Amino acid sequence: MLFCCDHNSVRSPMAEGMMKKFYGQRAYVQSAGVRSDREVDGFTVSVTGEIGVELDQHRVRSFDEMEEWGDDLAQFDLIVALTPASQRRALELTRHAHIDIEYWPIMDPAGLGETREARLAAYRETRDQIRARMLARFGPPTQPSPRKGPR
Repeated sequence: MLFCCDHNSVRSPMAEGMMKKFYGQRAYVQSAGVRSDREVDGFTVSVTGEIGVELDQHRVRSFDEMEEWGDDLAQFDLIVALTPASQRRALELTRHAHIDIEYWPIMDPAGLGETREARLAAYRETRDQIRARMLARFGPPTQPSPRKGPR
């Protein structure tokens, strides 16, 4: 399974980390962005850490870098696009392959909120949107429940 967004710095790393935490080895999971021009976002690391998902070592990557490194999108049976741009890019790259692509409209928290707490609240909302979509799509976690964090 591949989660994708615009920069692979906020939404798709959240989804990749939560999928691995909640479902373990049930599926091969990666994430990518249309571009990889940013590092993983610090607020992303903070709010996923609250639920036991560690992303401080996440290395951002783009679709183009995946291709350069020999990663074939055909190895994925499902691509979950979290932004319109990543959905377009995934459709473009897989037009000759049989890969299911789903679009989950997830809020972009970057730039929202004027204080640190308001920004964290926006990132938590994004994290919780992804978690809700994931649980609805894949069912209850197969791994032990992550610790409870701020909401």
